[in-house]
Amino acid sequence: MGAYSYQALNEAGKTVKGILEGDSERQVRSQLRAKKLKPLEVSSAVGGKRASTASAAQGLSGFQQRWRARMNTRDLSLITRQLASLVKSGLPLDEALQATAKQQQKPNNKRILLQVRSKVLEGLSLAQALGEIPGAFDNMFRAMVKAGESSGYLAPVLERLADYTQSNQQIQQRLKMAMIYPLVLLFISLTVIIALMAFVVPKLVSIFQQSERDLPALTQFMIASSDFIVNYGHYTILAIIGLVFGFHRLLRNEARLRRWHQIKLKMPVMGNLILQINSSRFAATLALLSSSGVPLLQALHIAGQVMTNKIMQEACEAVAEDVQEGTSLHRAMEKAGYFPPLLVQLVASGETNGTLPEQLENAAQDQDRELEMMLGVAMGLLEPFTVVFMGGAVCLIVMAILQPIFEMNSLI
Repeated sequence: MGAYSYQALNEAGKTVKGILEGDSERQVRSQLRAKKLKPLEVSSAVGGKRASTASAAQGLSGFQQRWRARMNTRDLSLITRQLASLVKSGLPLDEALQATAKQQQKPNNKRILLQVRSKVLEGLSLAQALGEIPGAFDNMFRAMVKAGESSGYLAPVLERLADYTQSNQQIQQRLKMAMIYPLVLLFISLTVIIALMAFVVPKLVSIFQQSERDLPALTQFMIASSDFIVNYGHYTILAIIGLVFGFHRLLRNEARLRRWHQIKLKMPVMGNLILQINSSRFAATLALLSSSGVPLLQALHIAGQVMTNKIMQEACEAVAEDVQEGTSLHRAMEKAGYFPPLLVQLVASGETNGTLPEQLENAAQDQDRELEMMLGVAMGLLEPFTVVFMGGAVCLIVMAILQPIFEMNSLI
C-alpha cells in the first residue's frame, strides 16, 4: 500500500487537496468518489508526478524525488517524539506511523511518513525504510533507529533522538538570534552611509565646486567617492555579486574547499567558533550513539559526517583509523590536534572509568556553554564596532562639508 496525493472537487465546486493511502491510483479514485469528491489529479506521493502509463519515467522521477525530500529539524524532533510515545504505548509500528502522519499539517511531512509506512508494510525494518529517504533522515538517525530495533529498545532510542534534535534546533536558533541584531545594525549603517554619499553630499558640495579655490583634501576625496558611488555604484554591486557567485563555484572543487576550510580554522575569531561548533556536534553525536549501543567505530564515522568543516572531518576519520588499529580514543583525539583539551580529558576519564557516554554528554554541554560565551563576546564586540564605524563615517562626511565653510569664514 502506497501514499498518493490528490486534487479533487467537493460538492461546492471547490478544489481540495490531500493524501490518501491505497494499493493503486484506481483505488484512491474510488475512495475519493465514496467521499463525494470528484478526482482531478492523483499522483504518487513518492514520485510527486502525475501518474501515467510511463512507469519507467515515473520510477525515475520517484527516485529523484526521494533524494530531494527534506524535513527541518523542528519537524523531525516533533515527529520523532510523537512516534516514540506511540511505540512506547504498545501500538504496532505501522499504525504508529499512520497515526503520526495524520497529525501532520505539512503535506510534505505527511507524504514522507506515509512512504516510510508503505515500506514497513512491505517487510522492511524501520531503519531500512528510513534509508529510502536519506534527505529527511541522516546517517546518525538511521543508525540510532537500527540500534534501537536490534536491542529491542526502539521507544527509548527515539526519545533520545527527539531530545537530541530538539537541543540541536535550539542551539541553531540561539546562534541565529544572536547574529540578527549586529547584522541588521551593520546593514542599516552601510545603507545610511551610501545614501548620504549618493544623495546628500553631491548637493552640498556642488556649492564649493563652483568656486575656483582649492578644496581641502578630505573634501576632494569625499567628492570623488560620491561621484564613484553615483556613477559606478550599480556596477560595483553587480561585481560583488559576481565575485560571490564565482567564489562559490570555485569551492565546488574538493581541493579548493578543503583549503578554504583550512584558512577559516586559522582566522582569529571565526576559527575558534568553528572548532567549538564542530567539537560540540562531535561530542553530542558520539555520546548519543555510544549510549544507544552503536559500535564505537561506526559512531566515529557518523560523528565525522555531522561536522561542517572538511579538516575536522578528516581529523575524525584519522581518529577512527587509529582506534581501529588499537589506539585509545583519547590518545587518537589528542594526536589529531583539533579537539579541545577539555574534551580529550573528559574522554580519557570516561574510558578509564567506563563512563564514556556520560563524559561525552558532559563534554558536549561544556562545549555548548563555551560556544555561547564565545558567540556572546564576538557579537558584543561587533555591535560597538558597527556603531563606531557608522559614527566615524558620518563624522568624516560632516567634516568634509564643514572644512571649506570654516576656511571661507576665516578669510572673511
